[in-house]
Amino acid sequence: MTITKIETGWRVDVWPDGRYGRRVRKILPSRAEAARFENWIKSQAASGDWNPAPSDCRTLYELCELWYQMHGKHLRDGHRRLRKLELICNALNNPRADRLTPGDYLRYRAAKNAQPKTLNNELGYINAVYNELHRTQQITFANPLSSVKPIKLDQNELSFLTSSEITELLQSIETGSENPHLLLITKICLATGCRWSEAESLHTRQIRKGKITFTETKSKKNRTVPISPALEKEIKNHGEGQLFTSAITAFRRALARTSIELPKGQAAHVLRHTFASHFMMNGGDILTLQRILGHSSIAMTMRYAHLSPGHLAEAVTLNPLEHPNL
Repeated sequence: MTITKIETGWRVDVWPDGRYGRRVRKILPSRAEAARFENWIKSQAASGDWNPAPSDCRTLYELCELWYQMHGKHLRDGHRRLRKLELICNALNNPRADRLTPGDYLRYRAAKNAQPKTLNNELGYINAVYNELHRTQQITFANPLSSVKPIKLDQNELSFLTSSEITELLQSIETGSENPHLLLITKICLATGCRWSEAESLHTRQIRKGKITFTETKSKKNRTVPISPALEKEIKNHGEGQLFTSAITAFRRALARTSIELPKGQAAHVLRHTFASHFMMNGGDILTLQRILGHSSIAMTMRYAHLSPGHLAEAVTLNPLEHPNL
């Protein structure tokens, strides 16, 4: 009998999983409570999985390879990511994927001599493996690094060219560059805010009725931006078919011939920043700018919001120096 009366109450003594399973014992104040507890214990055992899945013994790198075959190889940088993941796995001694702990990863991150942005990228790559395989039911366990936060980074300085610097740059290109495509590519970037690679890869079929449609973009979404009749005519007079060949090296040389100084790594992107900055300074709308630039998140575009003429203007009129008697 599983319920017996003792001096201190009613004792439940039950083997819910059978003779060779776990044993549960508990003392309750009344027989009715003891009976309810016994029934609850038995129902819990009955509702369990009668045929549990075997333990997942795959290593972290095995999951990385599976991720690559099922998802990563369709990404532009998928192969590069896989090579990066292989290095991370080796540094972690390639543990069983379901046994990797936040502590394991944090010790690896603390010991590695790398820039914070690089470390954040690595965390993003590993998270992508776990999250994608869990989403597609290739693994049953959750991402063990979901609680690890990326390193907080200082916001990068986004440099842009002033009107006089734009003039100086265009003059440097016109007088000092032998690349026949450089000037027009530069104008397209300044007029549309497109990335250098988007302008450089333009085909005449992408220019129609006063608009440029950018394809094969970073976000994988096409976007269309209006241009002036003068710029459209200049593009059509430039040639047919594939309009340009590589000109980024010539651009860097033209930039070096000017007095313009930029933060490291921003040469190729300065024209995009210049468009966005002047757009906001001239009274443009932040949501319109988001659509022009093709940002998937407004948070990325908000980096330019402070350049709006009315941004935080109340600071000038409502500060205590302007109202000393309040």
